[in-house]
Amino acid sequence: MRMKIYLSSFVLVGLLMFSAGAPASYALQLGGREAPDWIDRLERPERLAGLKVEEVVQRLALKPGMVIADIGAGSGVFTAPFSNAVGPTGKVYSVDIEQGLLDHINQRARQENLSNVRTVLGKFEDPSIPAKDVDMAFIHDVLHHIEKRETYLKALAGYIKPGGMLTIIDMDPSDPKTPHKDDPTLLVSRADADKWMAALGFHPAKVHSDLFPGTKYFIVYQKH
Repeated sequence: MRMKIYLSSFVLVGLLMFSAGAPASYALQLGGREAPDWIDRLERPERLAGLKVEEVVQRLALKPGMVIADIGAGSGVFTAPFSNAVGPTGKVYSVDIEQGLLDHINQRARQENLSNVRTVLGKFEDPSIPAKDVDMAFIHDVLHHIEKRETYLKALAGYIKPGGMLTIIDMDPSDPKTPHKDDPTLLVSRADADKWMAALGFHPAKVHSDLFPGTKYFIVYQKH
């Protein structure tokens, strides 16, 4: 199968690959880049500022000992904050489908002595987390890059403990300036996210509408 990487023109995040045969409208194909090139792009100062990493982590209210799954971890922007928040008794699964990026996360974890970080090579339709012990899965600007979203969410939900959470932050299709306004295949509405999560036994537990007003929705769903 010929693999393709589709990136948002706005954030270049997630690096979740789509299967061959995805519609051409899924946007720009950027094949053949080496991991250092991806890392440079993913860690541009303007992109990092737009992710609002510190503010997002504060709102998640993570506790020592929690197990976090960072889905579409990319270069690991959230890895260190998550690792520090859950402490040595916790664990962070950094999940991506690009081994070069996972190697970069492992290197950074060694340099920063983040002993609770575990990198996971995921699949197109399954994050392939090694245990069903996740307290919170986290998907920031990644869901709209996944071709079979309901299938992927169903697989991901299976790794989350009863009472656990799944956080989705994604672009608001109602934003007139959203980068994908001309390509609805790359937009995921909150209504769709709510519907898919409800079917999996999750309900919106917290809504942080103040952090990305008018541009993204930020929902923490909890498993019944």
